[in-house]
Amino acid sequence: MAEVDRSTSAQTLHTEFAFVLPRGYVDETGTVHREGVMRLATARDEILPQRDPRVRENEAYLTVLLLSRVVTRLGSVPQVTSGTIEGLFASDLAFLQDLYRRINQEGHTQAGVTCPDCKHQFTVDLAGGRLGGS
Repeated sequence: MAEVDRSTSAQTLHTEFAFVLPRGYVDETGTVHREGVMRLATARDEILPQRDPRVRENEAYLTVLLLSRVVTRLGSVPQVTSGTIEGLFASDLAFLQDLYRRINQEGHTQAGVTCPDCKHQFTVDLAGGRLGGS
């Protein structure tokens, strides 16, 4: 299951979402880290990075800082930092940006798809709940 339940109330609110990166983060020892967890963003997560001088120089850096705040786990990497996010492959960065948008704006990680051959409609979990999932 891709969603990690962190609530204690009767009404369930999923605040953390497990994911599997398409390629994976390669650390300095060559270890590939694909499985991780992203939490819901707070207003503070979206406001504080805008004060950073790196964002003032390059608005695209906002994404790096934002993701470094909300990605709480990535494999066995001790701490996810802006340097960690900078080291991602472009496809993994795009994956995390899409996941961020889905869980913070739409509230879920699922998408409806249609098979182009048989036209069968079904739902897929874009967070990838298991190794090799996407």
